[in-house]
Amino acid sequence: MSLLRYEQLSISFGAGRREKFAVRDLDLSIQPGERIALVGESGSGKTLSALAPLRLTPEGARLQGRILWQREDGKEENLLDLSIERIREIRGREIAMIFQEPMTALNPLFTIGNQIVEAVQVHEPLMPMEECRHTAIALLKKTGIPQPEERFYAYPHQLSGGQRQRAMIAMALACKPRLLIADEPTTALDVSLRLQILDLLKDLQEEAKERGGMAILLITHDLNLVKHFASRVGVLNQGCLVECGPTHEVFSHPTNPYTEQLVNSQPVRELLPLVPLAPVLLTVNQLSVSYPQSNFANGSMRWRNWFSKAKRHQVLKPLSLELKQGQTIGVIGESGSGKTTLAMAILGLLGETTAKVEGDVSVLDQPWLSLRPIERRAMRAHLQVIFQDPFGSLSPRMTIFQIVSEGLDVHQPHLSHDERESRVVEILREVGLDRSALQRYPHEFSGGQRQRIAIARALILKPQILVLDEPTSALDVSIQKQVLKLLSELQKKYNLAYLIISHDLAVIRAMSHELMVLRAGEVVEYGETEAMVRDPKEGYTKTLFSAAELT
Repeated sequence: MSLLRYEQLSISFGAGRREKFAVRDLDLSIQPGERIALVGESGSGKTLSALAPLRLTPEGARLQGRILWQREDGKEENLLDLSIERIREIRGREIAMIFQEPMTALNPLFTIGNQIVEAVQVHEPLMPMEECRHTAIALLKKTGIPQPEERFYAYPHQLSGGQRQRAMIAMALACKPRLLIADEPTTALDVSLRLQILDLLKDLQEEAKERGGMAILLITHDLNLVKHFASRVGVLNQGCLVECGPTHEVFSHPTNPYTEQLVNSQPVRELLPLVPLAPVLLTVNQLSVSYPQSNFANGSMRWRNWFSKAKRHQVLKPLSLELKQGQTIGVIGESGSGKTTLAMAILGLLGETTAKVEGDVSVLDQPWLSLRPIERRAMRAHLQVIFQDPFGSLSPRMTIFQIVSEGLDVHQPHLSHDERESRVVEILREVGLDRSALQRYPHEFSGGQRQRIAIARALILKPQILVLDEPTSALDVSIQKQVLKLLSELQKKYNLAYLIISHDLAVIRAMSHELMVLRAGEVVEYGETEAMVRDPKEGYTKTLFSAAELT
């Protein structure tokens, strides 16, 4: 008997002629202890299918069909017919979920430890607090978070993107569920940590065999991850399951043209060589970032000796680089290595009250960090950014037209409404969206579609320098290839300069002329990309590249 079984599940929005199906007639079964993956393009219905068993689909969604769940006594119940009280009993204890965007899923007002402990206490109210605390710390340690005893008292904003994702995994595993639904569980993780998380999930499955086993439903756009983790894979296209079978058979002998297209979607290197004597647009000279040493012990979040010259924690050690017109520099490293800190320091977006930024940054021959706010604001049209978390960076109260045209309102206020709309429609079309998106809101789009909106918002001002912080982390492989091709074409057309930050070596290799490897805030190796990939000099670089090949 299946642990979970979808029977003719359809999910739609609207009514009458306006009814649109996001998932149509899905039939899929998950066996106890099985590892199964769902793959497909952004907007294909993967996440909605994963949310349906826990009744977490967006408001207004209409669900038809059945989702049968096998209880511990062996009987089946239709999750779509259960009361919300019964569903709450199932959430966490029997079916747990790792969400795609940890920053929006975690409560910013509570420490990581408190949130894991809460997940335990909801289903184990009699467990002593100290035992809950030890359980939470042990889970944090298992998921690879450094100094778990201290991170127990940290807030979400004090962790890197990858560390927040691992904290989400720890929370989901707290109650030892029978089914773990993982929606892009390794999106924010570097390649070496992906292997650790995969091994962790496999180990936890082995441990769970004593109590009947734990199945895993993996939702991902990372096909290499699926190859090395799932025993069976289902392929969704426009809400329909077009192919399902053993992983090795589906990937080696796809029977559906769409599956074949997915399998062959790999980033292609199409870089033009730099123009001789190309002008330098961005100069970074001995840039470093440090923070006051914090004290997490015993739950205290007080800064040590705030007004004294206490030792500071240096998260980015002095580094230098030059970015020329038409050039792309890639930055790669493990989670917490300082990649995003480097980007935020260059952009001047670090909190001035806590972060101490030293060194010089020159943008178009202007001393960027020392400019007055009004001067820096005027120059921001030339230096734009695409953030890692598209949902967190898009205002939920603004329409897509308002979000994408906001830069035009600030930097080109002379444009009429029709001119702004024309430009917004044009840039949306370039990133794969159409006019129908204009009056919709971010929550109405999938993660990958939100990332394309973020890219459109940055590109509409036609900047000279673009900082890309994990620009394709939320995109499936086919859309990723399209976006990278778009960025490459725009670079050729407008001679744009890119600073691209990613944990995906394939993306970095396809896009960058030069590659910088960071570890613990320090430059380990820096040079021409292809030469470094062929013959890395440092042991850490070799390990990083080797892990990328395995995943």
